[in-house]
Amino acid sequence: MKRPLIILTGPTAVGKTKASIGLAKAVNGEIISADSMQIYQGMDIGSAKIRPEEMCGVPHHLIDVLKPDEEFHVVRFQEMAKQAMKVIYDKGKIPILVGGTGFYIQAVLYDIDFTENDGDDAFRKEMEAFADAHGAEALHARLKAADPKSAEEIHAHNVKRVIRALEYFLQTGTPISEHNEEQRQKESPYQAAYFVLNDERAHLYERINLRVDQMIDEGLVDEVKALRDKGYTRDMVSMQGLGYKEVLAYLDGEYTMDTAVEMIKRDTRHFAKRQITWFKREKDVIWLDKKAFDYDEDRILESMLESLKQKGIL
Repeated sequence: MKRPLIILTGPTAVGKTKASIGLAKAVNGEIISADSMQIYQGMDIGSAKIRPEEMCGVPHHLIDVLKPDEEFHVVRFQEMAKQAMKVIYDKGKIPILVGGTGFYIQAVLYDIDFTENDGDDAFRKEMEAFADAHGAEALHARLKAADPKSAEEIHAHNVKRVIRALEYFLQTGTPISEHNEEQRQKESPYQAAYFVLNDERAHLYERINLRVDQMIDEGLVDEVKALRDKGYTRDMVSMQGLGYKEVLAYLDGEYTMDTAVEMIKRDTRHFAKRQITWFKREKDVIWLDKKAFDYDEDRILESMLESLKQKGIL
C-alpha cells in the first residue's frame, strides 16, 4: 500500500494558506511548507509567512528553521520534507505539502534522484564569476541558447538554478527541461492528490498588488533593514527573494521607493504566471478554479474532500 500524500499548491497570493488550514483539519493532516523563502528566520513579511495565530493549532514543518545565510536548495528541501513526512506518518496523520515552489513539490512527489550527476565545482565557480562580471542576464542568455525551455521556466535572477541547468547540459548533453519532463512521467511512490488552487488572472494580479502594498504597510522595509544590519547581503540566495532584492536596491539608493514597489508587483505577477505554466505541465493535477466555486471556501474544501475519497486517500 502506498502512503497518502496531499499537495495543495497554486500561484502566489491565490489563498493557499487559508485553504490549507481547513483541509488539514478535515483530514487530520500536518502541513509541510513547500516554499523556498518561508524556511528562513526573520523573513516573515516578504515571504507572506503564516503567523502562529493563523495556524489554528495545525502543526507546520519547514517554516522558520534556517538562518538566511544557510544553504537551501531542492536537494536539501527533499531531505527535510521526507524527514517531516516520516514524523507525520508515525503519528498516523497525512502530510500536506503546501506552497508554490513547483520543482520542490515535484522532487518529493516523484522522489527524484539527484545523486546521478555529481556537481562540477570548477564549472560552477566559473559561471558565478561570469555572472558577477557580466550580470545575471548575460548568464541567462547562455542558458537560453543551450536550453530555451528551461530559460523560460527559470528567472534570470535565480543564478543558482541557471548554473545548475547549464551544468546539467554540459554533463549530459541533454537539457535539464527534458530531464524534468522525464521525471514527471515517473510513477509517484505515494497515493497522491495534487490540487492546484487558481483564480482568473485579473483577480489574481489585483490580489498580488494589494498584498505588496500590505507588505510595505506592515514594515517590509524595516524587516529588510534588520536583515542587512545582521550582515545578510545581496549575494545570498535568500536575499534574492522577491521583495527583498528590490528593497535592498532601494536602501542602496538605486531606486525610489515607488519604483521598488512597482518592480516587486511586476516581478511577482511574472512569477505567478511562471508558476501557472509549471503546474499546467504536471500530470494528474486537480484544478480548483476559485471563480467556479463563487469564491466559497467551504465548497472548495468539499470538492477536495470528494476527490480524496475518490482516490482512496480518505
